[in-house]
Amino acid sequence: MAAGENIEYMFGIVGIPITEIAVAAQAVGIKYIGMRNEQAVEAGRLYNKLSVRPSSLEVIPAVIEKAVRTSMYGRPGSCYIDIPGDFVNLEVNKSSIKYVECCPPPPISMAEHSAVSKAVSIIAHAKQPLLIIGKGAAYSHAENNIRKLVDLCGLPFLPTPMAKGVVPDNHPNCVAAARSTALQHADVVILLGARLNWILHFGLPPRFRQDVKVIQIDICAEELGNNVRPAAVLLGDINAVTKQLLEEFSKRPLKYPSNTEWWKKLREKIKNNEERSKALALQKSLPMNYYTVFHHIRELIPKDSILVSEGANTMDIGRTMLPNYYPRQRLDAGTFGTMGVGLGFAIAAALVAKDRTPEKRVICIEGDSAFGFSGMEVETICRYNLPILIIVVNNNGIYTGLNADNWKEMLQYGDPATCVPPVSLLPNSHYEEIMSAFGGKGYFVKTPEELQKALKASVADKQTPSLINVMIDPQSERKKQVFVFLS
Repeated sequence: MAAGENIEYMFGIVGIPITEIAVAAQAVGIKYIGMRNEQAVEAGRLYNKLSVRPSSLEVIPAVIEKAVRTSMYGRPGSCYIDIPGDFVNLEVNKSSIKYVECCPPPPISMAEHSAVSKAVSIIAHAKQPLLIIGKGAAYSHAENNIRKLVDLCGLPFLPTPMAKGVVPDNHPNCVAAARSTALQHADVVILLGARLNWILHFGLPPRFRQDVKVIQIDICAEELGNNVRPAAVLLGDINAVTKQLLEEFSKRPLKYPSNTEWWKKLREKIKNNEERSKALALQKSLPMNYYTVFHHIRELIPKDSILVSEGANTMDIGRTMLPNYYPRQRLDAGTFGTMGVGLGFAIAAALVAKDRTPEKRVICIEGDSAFGFSGMEVETICRYNLPILIIVVNNNGIYTGLNADNWKEMLQYGDPATCVPPVSLLPNSHYEEIMSAFGGKGYFVKTPEELQKALKASVADKQTPSLINVMIDPQSERKKQVFVFLS
């Protein structure tokens, strides 16, 4: 650890003129993690979000190159690197890195009392309320107060992808399995650190009611009122504002009845969707479908695993099939749907686990296309001996692919650049051999029995990185959706 600054890790990619930065960082006790792809350097930002307090730096060439170039001419260069909660000022010399100052984080902000009172009144008069928990709630470490709020008021809640686990997915008030119904029919929506972007369909019809009342709770003023005019705005730290709501509800008690028509509609939809998913998961046909694969993963991985996921169908179906019971333990492509961050995220999560909870497993579930973005980070994983389990759900393509026979038939029509569908990838690619090449363990599986065997072996081995390459039906897709994407 650098003297007194609590900087434990530096994530980066070295090369002239910034190699000296990594060398100098190691000299003062910072652990340097060298990545293979600039996307994966996002591991530094994620490490900070998973840690109790910031303790890593991202070294991206574009960020500090100017400071280093200045230092090459004998003059110290200075640069600020933004990490959540702090701005670290570094003085960069040709062969050293000097910590200058760390500006303290700002005080915790709270909402105006009048806004809190107004929000409570709106919630009290709601006929079909819905609490949407966003990843801002997870990063605010608001889980304890939000769980109290859910239990106190009896509100149905829906987590956004990286807010899963703030309140456990098996909580009786979780309506994730009735997501479309909940969004479409709620008359009052409380956004707790969630934003009305594409993930929540911008808060617009037909996915939401035309007359829906939105209560927006956010720490960023510039986010208030985006896309939909809110009925009430509470600007402040999510944890602090949730505590304000609890205090107000203690004066004006509210317990939303569990026997309303709204709850009846939600529970019926939850039951229906869970039965459809179970039927798909228990299908015996080969090749396997997504739901069968995720069913076996769910049954065999530890419940407290940190789950990293990216891909198209892989990420979407995995979100519904794999429950989270603890906050900040589901990581995916995020608001911008950025494919390629998964392995970097897994590396960051594995380092946090290594230092704080070494018994916790990191499971990285990738679509075959998503894995291709940063697949060489497998070498990084093996270099630092991080016991990450990577599962590649391989359908030979992006969304859908071709089986080997159809691929050969397609090639008879000419150059693959003109006749092969753009979403297709090479059939039956052996991604597990990449892991084997660097000293980890690789498994190629086609049946539920092979998948179970590989999962059991990988989970039991807590010392070695592993990759399970799971072949599924190239035409396997999500179950039929009520709405088309982004409608």
